[in-house]
Amino acid sequence: MLTATAAPTLAAGLDGFRLILHVLAATVWVGGQFTVAGLLPTVRGLGADAPKQVARALAWLLWPAYAVLVVTGFWNIAAVDAGHASSTWNVVLGIKIGVVVIAGVGVFLHQRATSRAGLAVWGAVGALASVAALCLGVFLAG
Repeated sequence: MLTATAAPTLAAGLDGFRLILHVLAATVWVGGQFTVAGLLPTVRGLGADAPKQVARALAWLLWPAYAVLVVTGFWNIAAVDAGHASSTWNVVLGIKIGVVVIAGVGVFLHQRATSRAGLAVWGAVGALASVAALCLGVFLAG
């Protein structure tokens, strides 16, 4: 059962803009990974080099989104009243930052993998860490 502790409010102009940028970037970063994973069987049918071409094209979208996530993530942290953040919130934030780093490293290593096993392992690490970061962000947002 959900209980409300405070009446919902609308985000102020700049806060709303910051959150929109962060959510949009997360949509591109996480959604892009899952979209290409879902399309991969079809892409493989287009030719041996097609998956690499699609991955390179996707990287042009994913990495700027990751950069926006990092920048707006720090902006989100700066916007929090540190005096009112609970110790649990701070622990979850620390875990999220670590998971965001793991997601970036996982995707980076996936892009550079040369074996099928490396592609699979690093792709899974990147995708799972990306989803974990998204979920932790929802908890942090309240």
